[in-house]
Amino acid sequence: MDPAVRSSRAEVVRLLDPEFTEVGASGRRYTYAEMIAELHDHPGGSADGPVYEPSEITGVLLAPGLVHLTYETRFDGRRALRSSLWRKQDDRTGWRMYYHQGTPA
Repeated sequence: MDPAVRSSRAEVVRLLDPEFTEVGASGRRYTYAEMIAELHDHPGGSADGPVYEPSEITGVLLAPGLVHLTYETRFDGRRALRSSLWRKQDDRTGWRMYYHQGTPA
């Protein structure tokens, strides 16, 4: 959620699983390629603009190498409930976000 990460293609590539998909709080579905190409232009990607404020972060280990995170964000006066799956395929690549969904609250 850090603007410096959101605006960096290299960081986004490092943190998103190549099979990544998202259903955003807007209702739009995103693929890995779309998110790599567009995240820097999405809200929250500018250091001088509003930033995402996460709270109530909870993680559950679903299986070895698979964690489910849930949390709430506030951004520019709006709230969203968020859910993401993070998977670790090997020690070389580390943890990457496999799936994300945001729901307006």
